[in-house]
Amino acid sequence: MKFLTALFLLSAPAATHSFSTTAPAPMPQTNTDASGNAVDPLLIRAARGEKTERVPVWMMRQAGRHIKEYRDLCKKYPTFRERSEIPEVAVEVSLQPWRNYQTDGCILFSDILTPLPGMGVEFDIDEKVGPVVKPLETYEDVKKMHLIDPSTAAPFVAESLRILREEVTPDTAVLGFVGCPYTLATYLVEGKTSKEYLKIKKMAFTEPKLLHAILQNLADSLGEYAIFQIENGAQLIQIFDSWAGHLSPRDYDEFAAPYQKQILNKIKEKYPLVPTVVYIKHSGALIERMASTGADVVSLDWTVDMAEGRERIAAGRAAAGLEGRGGVQGNLDPGVLFGDFATIKDRAEEIMRKAGPTGHVMNLGHGVEAATPEENAAYFIETCRNFRHEE
Repeated sequence: MKFLTALFLLSAPAATHSFSTTAPAPMPQTNTDASGNAVDPLLIRAARGEKTERVPVWMMRQAGRHIKEYRDLCKKYPTFRERSEIPEVAVEVSLQPWRNYQTDGCILFSDILTPLPGMGVEFDIDEKVGPVVKPLETYEDVKKMHLIDPSTAAPFVAESLRILREEVTPDTAVLGFVGCPYTLATYLVEGKTSKEYLKIKKMAFTEPKLLHAILQNLADSLGEYAIFQIENGAQLIQIFDSWAGHLSPRDYDEFAAPYQKQILNKIKEKYPLVPTVVYIKHSGALIERMASTGADVVSLDWTVDMAEGRERIAAGRAAAGLEGRGGVQGNLDPGVLFGDFATIKDRAEEIMRKAGPTGHVMNLGHGVEAATPEENAAYFIETCRNFRHEE
């Protein structure tokens, strides 16, 4: 029965989980409708650049702190790793915004750092400080890293994705994601979240070969992790290089873009029909470069005008010799969700009109803020679902 998992969670004690060591067959990339026909969800068709009956919509960080059900769940499962690594809990948290708002995408509740232990790098998430990692500072530290075996390192991810594919409706896309090497390297070098990223920049300018060694190790494993998610049910992969926006264009070209491309190429070599999205916060100076990586969709933050962003994405792809103008995601300022309904409707519809009728996935320009009123988030999704482009 649908959502039986959610009901079970609120009443049953926490369980210890064991996972099968036998890899199941890869999940199909398409869904099956009530008639038994294979169908591609609306969001997937839009991400591929197809004309769709309406604009699909979801929100980055849609699962989590702004939802009361999630905050209540935190009392029973107080650590982030419990909530993201116990499959039943991760599934329930993933389903909450989809169930409450009818988003067109249901993204796995997880973290970009989740695969790190499988690479030989342990981490913790302090509820107040954020991610905490023992810094990598020498070649000896880097030698301790190894290629991930996702089925051993993150079997809970596979189980969660497969359950989500069973729980959501055929017109909903299940979304996976990975962090990009540069952004993960900021945590590995800095040891925690940073504002200025001075330690990793010092390494880049004084020991670039050491940083490249870290980045390559990460890229090798993250590509495998992305494939693992696809084979267990993810129908789209978004790659997050959130902190690459702190790099100059020259340093982005050296320390971020090549490793993004490695992950994207690995996905496309094995699963060419699975759409890919690239996101960087504060990326206004990098849009053409992001487009040139070959990602199917560039997710814009809110600092870029949507019409101008679409033109810049097309220009970046053309300069790189890529076919098509490329897709776009975004890009409402998350702060708008603190406004009144009239403002939310006006700003959201303006973005959708500027994006045009093809190749656009509506979203925020960054994640949902924790204090966002749920009724405002719901109204944003409703507004986008009701919007239609003029013929």
